[in-house]
Amino acid sequence: MLLNKLANLVTLLFLTLMLPLSGCAESMESDTLLQESDPGSFTYFPLPDSEGEVIESEELNFYVQTVVTGLNVPWGMAFLQDGNVLITERDGTLRLVKNGSLVEEPVNGLPEVRAHGQGGLLDIELHPNYDENGWIYISYSKPGDGGSMTAVVRARFDVNAHALTDLEEIYVGTPFTNARHHFGSRIVFDHDGYLYFSIGDRGDMKTAQDITNSMGNLFRLYDDGSVPEDNPFVGREGLDEIFAYGLRNIQGMAVHPETGVVWTNLHGPRGGDELNVHDKPGANYGWPEITYGINYNGTTITEHTEMEGMEQPVMHWTPSIAPSGMSFVTSDKYPGWKGDVLNGALAFQLISRIVIEGDEYVHEERILEGIGRIRDVHEAPDGYIYFSNESNGTLNRIIPVE
Repeated sequence: MLLNKLANLVTLLFLTLMLPLSGCAESMESDTLLQESDPGSFTYFPLPDSEGEVIESEELNFYVQTVVTGLNVPWGMAFLQDGNVLITERDGTLRLVKNGSLVEEPVNGLPEVRAHGQGGLLDIELHPNYDENGWIYISYSKPGDGGSMTAVVRARFDVNAHALTDLEEIYVGTPFTNARHHFGSRIVFDHDGYLYFSIGDRGDMKTAQDITNSMGNLFRLYDDGSVPEDNPFVGREGLDEIFAYGLRNIQGMAVHPETGVVWTNLHGPRGGDELNVHDKPGANYGWPEITYGINYNGTTITEHTEMEGMEQPVMHWTPSIAPSGMSFVTSDKYPGWKGDVLNGALAFQLISRIVIEGDEYVHEERILEGIGRIRDVHEAPDGYIYFSNESNGTLNRIIPVE
């Protein structure tokens, strides 16, 4: 009798211990954060069984892995902490990549989007404390009287309902216009938790020097959309939310990993694309009073490339590469690129690697020339660099060769 009781007790203890292990194994199978050989490391997508075509660059060799196909002008991307990825498509749809695969049905719960010209559903960014509050920030072209204008909302994502919830409007630019271009729209949070985003001049260049409207500016707000009291134009002429102005059309934005300062790139006209650092609240970046570019028809915009009281770019591209999404490299996976800036390029269809020292330009290397219109570049939490290619509707990963 005693032996039977002991046997039953051992069996019960064994089953009790196995239950959480079984549940954990099932959870791990459905989780895209796949463990690699290094304990504690993960990746959003399985690594390929074999290397692709090796590309030699100045500082390291790498190959490109396509991880998602079937996208329609992918504009922004957000890597969630559950291993899933959200990708905006400019036509007004938000797509979920779950367990490494693109879900066919778009995410529900978006605000009304007017997709026309360069406008549509644009950038997406996670709150710095996303794991605690679940806020996701999205920029888009909002329809209204007189056309459309760049707006920013925040919402939470319910993966089970496949929908955005708790939608809140953070900012709507003014005035509305039927212009089809220069919506700006990149979003970042700095190290202090301030929200930065951009709106372009909407094709009306004179507006960028007028700080009483939303066009041609870089904005700084609290995460709930309220205005910080120390913003440069609070209590002065100009919109309280403006942090910097005279900016034609910011298309890339990233925060320096050490200084916490916001950097941007922007589209010039014909020539004069810029890489800028925003360490001076209230700074005027000069468009269109100064520029290194000319009109698309070859005529002169201004004779001036410099002017007192106006900022100079860290560097400029002439001819224009049409820079897009950008990211600082911080990952140990790319030792030769660490600290550099990676800029996508639409017109020149490449990635531009910029070496900097402090705020000074040192060197540029152009990689993946001719691969397609690169819309966004993002270093994800798994340490890999991803880029979206709107020419073939793909999300891709740069994998260094060991």
